[in-house]
Amino acid sequence: MREEALILAIESSCDETAASVVRGGREVLSNVISSQIALHTLYGGVVPEIASRKHIEKINQVIEEALQEAGVSLQDLTAIAVTYGPGLVGALLVGVSAAKAISFATGIPLIGVHHIEGHISANYIENKELEPPFVCLVASGGHSHLVVVKDYGAYEIIGRTRDDAAGEAFDKVARAIGLGYPGGPKIDKLSKEGNPDAILFPRAKVAENEYDFSFSGLKSAVLNYLNGCQMRGESVCKADVAASFQKAVIDVLVEHSIHGVKAYGFDKFAIAGGVASNSSLRAAFKESCEAENIKFYYPSPVFCTDNAAMIGVAGYYEFIKGVRSGYDLNAVPNLRLGER
Repeated sequence: MREEALILAIESSCDETAASVVRGGREVLSNVISSQIALHTLYGGVVPEIASRKHIEKINQVIEEALQEAGVSLQDLTAIAVTYGPGLVGALLVGVSAAKAISFATGIPLIGVHHIEGHISANYIENKELEPPFVCLVASGGHSHLVVVKDYGAYEIIGRTRDDAAGEAFDKVARAIGLGYPGGPKIDKLSKEGNPDAILFPRAKVAENEYDFSFSGLKSAVLNYLNGCQMRGESVCKADVAASFQKAVIDVLVEHSIHGVKAYGFDKFAIAGGVASNSSLRAAFKESCEAENIKFYYPSPVFCTDNAAMIGVAGYYEFIKGVRSGYDLNAVPNLRLGER
């Protein structure tokens, strides 16, 4: 029964409307994503009201497409999993409302899923052998968490950002050097043409917690460098700025993560979230993990950015633990990992 459990998953926490059907917690039968990137690029970032309206337009279409692609009907489903936080409240409400409506109409059990738990669970899709416990770095536009994954659905956050998340810093620096939105992929691409050692940007450490992150000072240092060049009438090599900034972020993420893995006595490490698709970050972690004899796991880029397949995986493990949500399930924009 558990191995054959079919989970319809819905994700709408930000600017992707997504639905997926997952079987047995590890097999993705469909993964449909309707992206709003082109729309929000016009505004230089995600506009919450526009995102919510677009979710309303797309949600039914995306769900129907996911069921069709998987070759299943609503009657075949075991449960419905949906992201209910954290994220943009209006965007979350669209997905939660759709999931509750389907559950109410069919009687299929409803499971609310934490968005960050979904990102962590994305690692199980292609790494069939991966099981807890391990350490996972979740790096995205809204989060930078270093998490001890004790068991399925059991987490301890040992490090978090004190200000800007890594992905947020990427977006702000990309905007400052004229690359536009989304910043992460554009900086990753441009940095390949630059010298990562051209400019020495700061690597912040947080005195109270050696695993915490801070990227606000780094962002300010980049802005000060750009302003200084402008005031002196000096030309700016955007590729060098991108490469040097990216290296500063990667150095901190790698150092804190590997230190955490070793200090907690694990030999398995995973990455997740949109920033985890950064090619230089992956390469740096591969090198460091090999040097420390740590097994390194990471999802394909399509499972790093927001998608419903990861929500289906997380939802499956919540389902087999007996977790069920009522029709009073609501969007919780600031939901903390481990809370329900």
